[in-house]
This record gives sequence, structure tokens and C-alpha cells, in this order.
Amino acid sequence: MKTIGLIGGLTWHSSLDYYRYFNQLTNERLGGAEASRVILNSVNFGDIKRFTLSDDWDSITQLIGTVAQETERAGASCILLGANTMHYIAERVQAMINVPLLHIADATAVAIKEKQLDTVLLLGTKYTMQFDFYRNKLAAHGIKALIPDADGVEMINESIYNELDKGLFLPATREKYLTLIEASRASGVQGVILGCTEIPLLIKQEHCPIPVFDTAFLHAKAAVDFATASYEP
Repeated sequence: MKTIGLIGGLTWHSSLDYYRYFNQLTNERLGGAEASRVILNSVNFGDIKRFTLSDDWDSITQLIGTVAQETERAGASCILLGANTMHYIAERVQAMINVPLLHIADATAVAIKEKQLDTVLLLGTKYTMQFDFYRNKLAAHGIKALIPDADGVEMINESIYNELDKGLFLPATREKYLTLIEASRASGVQGVILGCTEIPLLIKQEHCPIPVFDTAFLHAKAAVDFATASYEP
């Protein structure tokens, strides 16, 4: 079995889910007492948030890239960045390491295509929604990603940085998300990408009338697929 390297703490709330998913999915696949081999290298989200809010992506790249190199040296066979927004620098980090960096948007695209959808709503930080790195990745898979209007972008972004990243998952905020999702259906939206790994802690499939795509789960699944390929206990 290959070893998964997770750069976590982005935030720790979703890192907990990643670790649980790694082990649950590995055990479901292999049975017995089998569990995942994982190296978790957790960063200080305070540093990441300060750099992000000041648009200092060079400092983020240096920090995350160095952590990725450390994780590779520790024995990781692949690297995961445990946050959608951090995939803005995914190609730069990949260039700093010698093992594959598994991209969260690729993993999400696979699941969307399995449901034969081609138009989805992308929710996440303003960087994930408004920068083109995520939507371009999906477009390469033949998937069109729409984003909310300016007020919707601001509401989602503020909720992530002022609530979800602090472990606050409020019913009133959930209702705002669901209202926005429902309004998007008039534009042909067939499903919703929960494109911040904390949003799945707020929005579950049972809350939503159209398919939701839990990016933390799908990313973890891609890692387990990689790690357990051809492995027999």
C-alpha cells in the first residue's frame, strides 16, 4: 500500500474528515483490519489566512511547497492539499516535488461526469470562485461551472472566513446557501460543488434537492484509489 501525504490544517476541521475518509474507504475496499497509511503534515492556518488575505501567493507557495517537500521526504507517495483554494498554487507546488500532487478539481470532475452532469454551481472562497484555475480544470473535463452573483460570492466568502473556518456551522447560514442554490437552478445548474472543504460540514445531500459534490470526500477517495491500486493484504 502506498502512503498518502496530506497537507492539513487548511483548516483542521476538514482535515479530521480527510483522515476519517482515508481509513473508512481503505477498510471498505480491503476489509479486515486494513487502514490507510497516512502522513499528515499540518500547517498553521493563521499564517495561510494572513498571506491569503494580503494576496501574497508567493509566500503561500514557499510555505506549502516546503511542507510538501518535507512530506515527500517522510515517505509520502502522493501529496494532497487539503483545501480547494490552495490549488491555485497546485502547479507550482507540483514543480517542487517528485511525487504526484492529486488535484481536487480532477477528483471532483470524475464524480460529476459519473452522474452525467455538465453544468454545476461552484461554491467556495472568492479565490476559488473568481480565479480561473478551478473552472478551467473543470472545463478541460467538459464541465461548465457557474458562480453566484457578486452578493452571493461575498456572502459565501464571508461565511467561510468568519464562520466555517472557526468551526461555526449555523442553520441560518445554511439557509442562505440553500436559497442561493435554489435560485441557481434557473440558470441550468444540475449540481453543486462544495468547493471549500468546510462547506460539506454545513451542507449535506439531505439538505439539497440536487446532487452535491463533497470535495473533501472525493479528494480522499482519489487518494485511496491511488494508494490501494494493485494492493492485496
